[in-house]
Amino acid sequence: MSTLRWARHVTVATAALVMLATAACGPLVGAVDEPTVLAAASLTGVLPAINAAARFSFAGSDTLAFQIQQGAPADVFAAASPKYPQQLFAQGLVAQPRPFAINSLVLIVPRANPARITGLRDLSRDGVRIVLGDQGVPVGDYARQALAALGLSGVLRNVVSLEPNVKGVAAKVALGEADAGFVYATDVRPVRRKVRALRLPAAAQPDVEYQVAVLARAPHPAAARAFVRRLLSPTGRRILVDHGFRVPAG
Repeated sequence: MSTLRWARHVTVATAALVMLATAACGPLVGAVDEPTVLAAASLTGVLPAINAAARFSFAGSDTLAFQIQQGAPADVFAAASPKYPQQLFAQGLVAQPRPFAINSLVLIVPRANPARITGLRDLSRDGVRIVLGDQGVPVGDYARQALAALGLSGVLRNVVSLEPNVKGVAAKVALGEADAGFVYATDVRPVRRKVRALRLPAAAQPDVEYQVAVLARAPHPAAARAFVRRLLSPTGRRILVDHGFRVPAG
């Protein structure tokens, strides 16, 4: 890990630990049995609709995994990729992860589309400004995977900004600070008046699977398990679908 990226993780992790400790010790009426959930930024709009009582910290899945490794006092981890839950499970830091949602990767451009981008191959043109999730951030890794599948990894030379989560990518494109960026289909909704979404070719579409796990040292294990049960319940699945996600079969 580079010095810069390590410093970013340490800074974010320290801030999160302070925030979580405050939440755990603050004067919240009835908060004793409420779980603290570390969740991918792309879940910001849906998880509170499934359980409004839980306390949430939203960020990139890689940053959240780092916080867990550093001992963040949380109960549940909901990630936008199997990568980090499975790594933490192998380290004994979380219980067996379970898939709970499926998403799609799309390319977004500003509504005016000044670079006249109609597909992925247009991203190779000189002067096109692309914004991606940073390396290790699931949405950024999925984007690199999509480009590699079409032999277009060379377009990475046009990347002008690397963001710590998908919300940062969507915001840069919506503000016109970039000509294109890769986000999840569900993240188009909040900025739909400012961007256009372009579907990726089937050959380039990665498998975007979300997984959830209870932390091995969860301060509120019963509440954590209850949160996961509701997330996987018919009600939780319906709310996920209502917010644009798909759900695994079964």
